[in-house]
Amino acid sequence: MRSFPDRKAMKTITTIDGMKKFSDAAKKSGKTIGFVPTMGYLHYGHASLINASAKECDLTVVSVFVNPTQFGPKEDLEKYPRDPARDRRVSKKAGADVIFAPSEEEMYPEGYSTWVSVEGSSTSTLCGRS
Repeated sequence: MRSFPDRKAMKTITTIDGMKKFSDAAKKSGKTIGFVPTMGYLHYGHASLINASAKECDLTVVSVFVNPTQFGPKEDLEKYPRDPARDRRVSKKAGADVIFAPSEEEMYPEGYSTWVSVEGSSTSTLCGRS
């Protein structure tokens, strides 16, 4: 049987395959998994979500991925703040068990072809408008 990190240790996974294997093993062991998706540069709001997940679930995974597809043509992806060491400290202190930190190449390999387009009222109000 595979062992899982305790609250004192935190694992970093950088591949989709590694995340699938971890998740599958956790599920087979009857563990619940909380997931907190982020684009990094974690702050108090992220920490509160991580902490809530840690209280409600057996394991908490925090994704740290600055997604280039979320940036418009006039937005500067390169200027988006990044501080992986800080993200790790905040995640650990808040109770995360795993950080999933894939590279852009891992998430969007050459030849990928999956794309989701959302339409309707959710794209015309609040943040959807921009």
